[in-house]
Amino acid sequence: FLEKGNAATEFNKAKLSTAAQDLRRKTHETIQKVGDDIERRHAFNTAIAAMMELLNANNKFEAKDDNDVAVARESITTLLTLLAPFAPHLSQTLLAQFGIELTQAQFPQVDESALTRNTQTIVVQVNGKLRGKLEVSVDASKDDILAQAKALPEVQQFLTGPTKKEIVVPNKLVNLVV
Repeated sequence: FLEKGNAATEFNKAKLSTAAQDLRRKTHETIQKVGDDIERRHAFNTAIAAMMELLNANNKFEAKDDNDVAVARESITTLLTLLAPFAPHLSQTLLAQFGIELTQAQFPQVDESALTRNTQTIVVQVNGKLRGKLEVSVDASKDDILAQAKALPEVQQFLTGPTKKEIVVPNKLVNLVV
């Protein structure tokens, strides 16, 4: 990774894969959380927990092209920079492998555009019991969400009779009462 990671430093935001967008979002959510935990809340244990979550997301991410490698590099170098107040010698040694001098590095800044989501997960219930999950665009209408929820195979098996009530809570759930 280091050979490719040092070569790929720039990425095209418009051409990011879904997995790369998710990793970028997680990276910038972590920057926001760690910055808030250190500066305002003085909650160092939750800052470390957030960094561990980012590390786990990095480990699951598989880079398929140079764009993905650049996103992974951004995520790893950000993680090492965030780790510097807690483990400065380790951070300095590992950042040097990416050609970054810790004494010259600034605290990472949140890219608000990376925090936006294009899709959301909607929980689908039948008679109050979880029967499925649905991934829809954030601007989907209630009717579209309801139609997609009814079309799920795991939901259709429970829709034996006519539905008495259809509850759609935007951005959260669909509950069908049979």
